[in-house]
Amino acid sequence: MSTTSTPHTLLVDQELLAGCIRQDRMAQRQLYDRYKKAMFSCALRILNDRELAQDALQDAFVDVFRNLAAFRQDAALGAWIRTIVVRRALVIQQREQRMEVYDQQRHPEPSICWHDNLTGELLERAIQSLPTGYRTVFCLIEVEGYAHREVAEMLSISEGTSKSQLFHAKRLLQGKLQELRR
Repeated sequence: MSTTSTPHTLLVDQELLAGCIRQDRMAQRQLYDRYKKAMFSCALRILNDRELAQDALQDAFVDVFRNLAAFRQDAALGAWIRTIVVRRALVIQQREQRMEVYDQQRHPEPSICWHDNLTGELLERAIQSLPTGYRTVFCLIEVEGYAHREVAEMLSISEGTSKSQLFHAKRLLQGKLQELRR
């Protein structure tokens, strides 16, 4: 599910939002059902573990329902929920294991050569096989669209470390894709 808003989505989200603030369980269930798949996918990409991703999803929706009244509606509801899911996934990841911090040298980003026979399944397997720190930064920047500055802030690392992690992730990903194609 996209987190961008159309006029219809905004209207439905506003109705669901009002119902959720009133503690209407049916509205809460509809809101959860509307966003759960996209948000679970987001958490899974970061955590690479279905159970941990489910934990992140559940914790995030508890936060969503607790804080809906404070939602300022200056962004799309889905984007706001995604931010909460990402932060919850990162907390769980940090609890599970510390990120590896690598040298902060600046490197030009490697270009990745995508082949015609690259499938989504092959790409997903390659991404999931990356070390935790690489996978996290890669997913946040390349999949979720965050900037290095935002990722650095979320992960409590420097912007240079974020750039270095992405550089190394792309380089390792290219090698893994070539291995998986054989």
